[in-house]
Amino acid sequence: MAIWRFWLNTLILSSQYNPPRFVELIMLWIALILLTVWSLVPFWPYLVLSLSFVIGSSISILIREAIAPSPYIRATQVTAVLMLIISIYGLADVIQYFNW
Repeated sequence: MAIWRFWLNTLILSSQYNPPRFVELIMLWIALILLTVWSLVPFWPYLVLSLSFVIGSSISILIREAIAPSPYIRATQVTAVLMLIISIYGLADVIQYFNW
């Protein structure tokens, strides 16, 4: 029980210390879970939702870094731009599954 309390306290503390980064982290974890579900059950809505979470979090990271730069601004920006490019490319690739 002490382990769960430790993780809960850590989660609460991190959400209070830096809320935007916490929301971005949650969005990326949800995207990772949805990608795992998509790999097991290949329905394209899971992939689209996952890619939209990644796009949203990477745009949020880029905006946050523009407003309040962190010590590792270049690495963070490069990672966010790479995530954005890969997600947009994946979203453009998924368009073929839509039945117009």
